[in-house]
Amino acid sequence: MNEQLKQPVTAVKGIGNEMADTLADMQIRTVGDLLEYFPYRYEDFRLKDLAEVKHEERVTVEGKVHSEPSVVYYGRKKNRLTVRLLVGRYLIIANFFNQPYLKQKIAVGETITVTGKWDQHRQTITATQMAVGEQTTSQDFEPVYAVKGKMTVKTIRRLIKQAFSQFGHEITEILPNDLLQKYKLINRRDALRIMHFPSGSDEMKQARRRFVYEEFLLFQLKMQSLRKLEREQSPGISISYELDNLKAFITGLPFPLTGAQKRVVNEILGDMKSPYRMNRLLQGDVGSGKTVVAAIALYAAKSAGYQGALMVPTEILAEQHSQSLTQLLQPFGITVALLTSSVKGKRRREMLEQLKLGEIDVLIGTHALIQDEVDFQNLGLVITDEQHRFGVEQRRVLREKGESPDVLFMTATPIPRTLAITVFGEMDVSVIDEMPAGRKTIETYWAKHEMLERVLAFMEKELAKGRQAYVICPLIEESDKLDVQNAIDVHSTLSFYFKDRFKVGLMHGRLHSDEKDEVMKAFSDNEVQVLVSTTVVEVGVNVPNATVMLIYDAERFGLAQLHQLRGRVGRGSDQSYCILLADPKSEVGKERMKIMSETNDGFVLSEKDLELRGPGDFFGKKQSGLPEFKVADMVHDYRALETARNDATLLVQSEAFWQSEKYRLLREYLAETGALANEKLD
Repeated sequence: MNEQLKQPVTAVKGIGNEMADTLADMQIRTVGDLLEYFPYRYEDFRLKDLAEVKHEERVTVEGKVHSEPSVVYYGRKKNRLTVRLLVGRYLIIANFFNQPYLKQKIAVGETITVTGKWDQHRQTITATQMAVGEQTTSQDFEPVYAVKGKMTVKTIRRLIKQAFSQFGHEITEILPNDLLQKYKLINRRDALRIMHFPSGSDEMKQARRRFVYEEFLLFQLKMQSLRKLEREQSPGISISYELDNLKAFITGLPFPLTGAQKRVVNEILGDMKSPYRMNRLLQGDVGSGKTVVAAIALYAAKSAGYQGALMVPTEILAEQHSQSLTQLLQPFGITVALLTSSVKGKRRREMLEQLKLGEIDVLIGTHALIQDEVDFQNLGLVITDEQHRFGVEQRRVLREKGESPDVLFMTATPIPRTLAITVFGEMDVSVIDEMPAGRKTIETYWAKHEMLERVLAFMEKELAKGRQAYVICPLIEESDKLDVQNAIDVHSTLSFYFKDRFKVGLMHGRLHSDEKDEVMKAFSDNEVQVLVSTTVVEVGVNVPNATVMLIYDAERFGLAQLHQLRGRVGRGSDQSYCILLADPKSEVGKERMKIMSETNDGFVLSEKDLELRGPGDFFGKKQSGLPEFKVADMVHDYRALETARNDATLLVQSEAFWQSEKYRLLREYLAETGALANEKLD
């Protein structure tokens, strides 16, 4: 940034120390910060035809006063002034609250201009502004800024105008000419001016387009530089696996790989063979065959003389992985061991000794794997399943158990591509987007609460065939605040309903992990036919005999979570069903139920979820690690995000970017944001 723009904001005429303190609360400390303090919306004063205006949209109309205005008083000091206006072919009502003095200014037959919120159903405008005569406002669009404390929108507009007249000529271009020409982007000075003082919507769109691209490009340059630095500063191990043996292993698998599995296996093997450390995220929908891909990678590591580790969030999941990987790997002479907190005493000491001596090839476990006493002889590959459930620190400790082992993160939560390339921008991302052949699609139905009897009758039919069912509830106990079905109530209702016919179990987050395991084991062994649970069963429970998933108050869950829950059934060869019990009040709730009933594709759902909920809600505010953009929107501007990422990747890989004068300002930006700090990054 130009040195002049780095001056404290007090360099702008009219800003003293007190005002500077208020501006600092708004994160405005320098002249540059003030110039880049963008409006969050614009008041649109263009006159519109009411036929084109949506319900509750802000609108400016011009109309003739049709009859004498009237004032109604109610409550203490409260009143409403009502005036009927003829706007084009519409006779509408404009309401002004607590402004009785306006009555003197309005005469029948006169033209007035009114701005306010349009109520399409009542044909009324709740007016916030009025001018007598035809429209006189100098601007079609007036910027509206977020303000704090004593600061007003009017004052911030004035200050930005002053900053422009003093320092506008100091604004320099940071994007190279070839990119400006390639995307027909307007220069930075003009774009900044238009963002604050637009004269029309087309011009405003061009300015916004320029800053969307700039923000994404700068962010992605930072991510790609970190990635380059990480690779160069942490040389990995080149795992030279035995190709013929690996091919024989893949041929000997009980089922052929899908095209998507073959593609991601090649990507992973390429990383393992390279001298760089693998840092890859493997995404695959529930049931898409990630475990087999993990088995191939673990086999490849062993064939090159390395050990492998697989860390999972729960003991149940660790046991299931242990069973399936033992079946796949043991016939090829690979020893698989399971280490959880349940393994104690002599057995534990023996296992740790074998691990140290290299007699165990693959160790599977929970966070027990990262305890100090766990020592590998030659760890080459670390796989973390449902990686977002482990903290960064836990993942780092496991990585440090070996000499720069390759790292593969796996998740069954379909993360929209937009978020994957933003949040996990420093990782390579592989996606299994194809299901194994012969898998039956889970049939999904949306039912209203009054249909519960029919739903239970259907469930009973399935249970009578020897199948099992999950019933999911949003809360554990009754809550005064939320009228939602809770697990304890539903458990007692269903226990009574299925009395003497089927056994109903209860599982929730307040149970001890031993109790949870006990309930889950009883369900896995079919000692319990119906499992009533909160969302604790969301990840990694595999009961192929369960064919019904009933979700109470389904509108309370996000699409990604509903999809995860639905993935608990459909794991055997029988047809499975997911029933969403919901009476959504909002349009978004209804839309969710509709989408769930129409598609089984987790990636389609995750993109829709992102559109409906926004990126912050997708990961949860705390954990998201999402960047804050001033202008850009990751969801709606995803094409620009992809373009910027591709451009950033090419730039960072080119020598010219690090040496040429035309990229100097971009390099300075990276240095200012710490992306080029010469330190090892986690």
